[in-house]
Amino acid sequence: MVFGTPGYEAVILDVRGADIILDEVHTYSAQTQSMVLEIVDALWRLGCRLHIGTATMPTVLYQELLRRLGGPAAVAEVALLAAELDEFDRHAVYKIARDPDNPKAWPAATEEILAEAMAAQEKVLVICNTVQGAQERYKDLRAQFPNVQMLLLHSRFRRGDRAERERRLEEDFNNSAVSGPCLVVSTQVVEVSLDISFDRMLTEAAPLDALVQRFGRVNRRRTPETIGKLKPVHVLAPGPSCLPYDREVIEASFAQLPDGGNVLRERDAQAKIDAVYPALQISSISTHVIWEGERCTLRELCNNQRAVLVETLEIESTACILATDRTAYLEGRWEARTQLEIPVSWRSIYARKKTYERLDVGLMPFVVPGNKEYDELGLQFEEHDIFLEN
Repeated sequence: MVFGTPGYEAVILDVRGADIILDEVHTYSAQTQSMVLEIVDALWRLGCRLHIGTATMPTVLYQELLRRLGGPAAVAEVALLAAELDEFDRHAVYKIARDPDNPKAWPAATEEILAEAMAAQEKVLVICNTVQGAQERYKDLRAQFPNVQMLLLHSRFRRGDRAERERRLEEDFNNSAVSGPCLVVSTQVVEVSLDISFDRMLTEAAPLDALVQRFGRVNRRRTPETIGKLKPVHVLAPGPSCLPYDREVIEASFAQLPDGGNVLRERDAQAKIDAVYPALQISSISTHVIWEGERCTLRELCNNQRAVLVETLEIESTACILATDRTAYLEGRWEARTQLEIPVSWRSIYARKKTYERLDVGLMPFVVPGNKEYDELGLQFEEHDIFLEN
């Protein structure tokens, strides 16, 4: 709808005049912030009633969105008072330094923390920033705690398999009626949507807005017994690689965190996020946008199969299927095909596009051989980590 790629006219007809909810509007780069603002502008022009919400929006982005929606007189704003926010303080934060002799590895202190947590029958969530990192961490912890119930969650499973893992996460691992400790290793996929509440978290450093979302998966349940109680979250210091995030943002975010078990006050979260994001990061994408003021223009002799900006950002995705699923995919209806697809970034498959067969049905997935531990680890191959592949 914004870039004029195939089907945009139908999308415009579908959304015109509708109520549109934009949930969790927090972004990580100048390009993606620009895209969010263009989406808001386009929906506003089409007479949509917009409902925008997030727990982690920088004030500069908030003010820009408010301006584009007509200002305070045209927008209803809802927020908790500082005294109300104090009732949501839930997390005691501990920073963990890396071993200078082996900065890539998780330090020995994390092993001690996990051993104590398992002995105390806790439910622990471990979050890595990349799929490959989560897979490696899961293998290490599986060897260290062979008798503990464990689960790995990331995007590199069949869609059907991931849905089943999310069900198990919410109903089995997150069930207070289930006794015994458990370990869940995940990527950013747990930051939103999943209604889970763990006893403790260990996470790699990430942008502060992402960390706040991650922390929300610990001590989440609000009952008379839990309000006012704190649970520990441990944040590993930035390592040699900060992918898929910007190092400057990661280091600024880590500096804003309290330490030594001090509380991350909910009333202070906004000021800390504003310290990490003091200015609005936007870039000009007008060359790629089809809107000129109030009008949507049709450029002559243009067939935009893919938005140039999407290619520039390297956020375009494609799909793979396992070789064992090839026949089922060819013969299945679209519902069955969807469950077999494994989403991957185009960049991660690009170097292999001539190696793997590509089907000409459905999403035209690449047929990959898979790996012997797919059922437990998900699809594995070397890749370039990017933000949208998590």
